This record gives sequence, structure tokens and C-alpha cells, in this order.
Amino acid sequence: MSREKRIWVPHCFYHIVCRGNRRDPLFRNASDFEAFFHILQQLHEKIPFELASYCLMTNHYHLQIRSQEIPFSKLMALINKRYANYYNTKYRLTGHVYEKRYFDQIIDDKEGMLEVSRYIHLNPVEAKMVRKPEFYPWSSYHLFKYPNSKIPIFVNVDILLNFYEGTEGQRREKYCTSITQALLRGVATP
Repeated sequence: MSREKRIWVPHCFYHIVCRGNRRDPLFRNASDFEAFFHILQQLHEKIPFELASYCLMTNHYHLQIRSQEIPFSKLMALINKRYANYYNTKYRLTGHVYEKRYFDQIIDDKEGMLEVSRYIHLNPVEAKMVRKPEFYPWSSYHLFKYPNSKIPIFVNVDILLNFYEGTEGQRREKYCTSITQALLRGVATP
């Protein structure tokens, strides 16, 4: 039985989720998270893509991503292959690092974009790893909360902030308030 072919719409964002094999950790320490970001940086230099939000959890990761030049199947193959090579080499392992093919869902409107980013940023809170999203260092939430954060070249916070009106500071505040309100309501799932 063959796999269903992935649909790629170049101008649309997708919610991508990839989990470690057997739900084992993908990231064991800070250097693993940093290696993943380094891989994204290297690939971005060759294959432009942009993230609206991201969160790297211990055993999986979420990307809100758009690739306008190459299909996701190729981009994700490169990301996951490079990270799997890094991981297996570092920990002297062989075999599969990822559980299965990544999950992908197209996001086709403003509400979907905001809902997915909220879900991504609240993931560590829902997993009871932190009390507030700004306390989790491996998500993009701090890039929205703290204007002086150094934004990686592959992240474009304006994609989400432009859904709000006002100055940059007001838009950041409105975005972060929407995350806080969702947390208080207990609404994190897309």
C-alpha cells in the first residue's frame, strides 16, 4: 500500500509536527536544541522558508512554516535527515530517530494562523513543563513577548503580528494578551 502524496501549496503556512521514535526524547539537553536551530539556519541559507512560530518539546517539535520554493516533503526530509544524523552520531545510536512521517496540516485563514500559533506556544504549559509560555526557552513565544530578542533569520514574527492593528508594541501586546487569555480559558488545542 503506497503512501498518500503530500499536498503542497507554496503560499500557505502549515502546522508540522514530528515526534521521536517510540516517543523517545529528540532533545536531551540544550546543545541538542541549539543543533536543531543551527540546522534550520544552515538550510534557510540554501532553501528559503519562514516560520511564524515554533516550539521544540522534549520528544517532538512543532513548526508553523511556509516554504515557497520547494515542497515540504523535500524540506522536511532535509531537516529530519540532518538532525537524525547529528543525534545518532552524538549518542552513538543507529536506526530511526523519528516515529513516522511528520504530521502536516494546511492553515488557510487568519483564525487558523492564530489558533495554531497559540497551540504551539501553549504546548509547554499544557505539558506542565512551565507555568507561562515565556518561561519556556525553546519556543518562539519570547520573540513576541520581548521586543529586544534576537530573531533568527528563518522566523518572521510580523506574519502573526500583522493580524493586529496599532504600533509594533501594541501589536506585540495584543498577541501576547491573546495567548494569556487562551491560557486562562484553558483553550490551547486547535
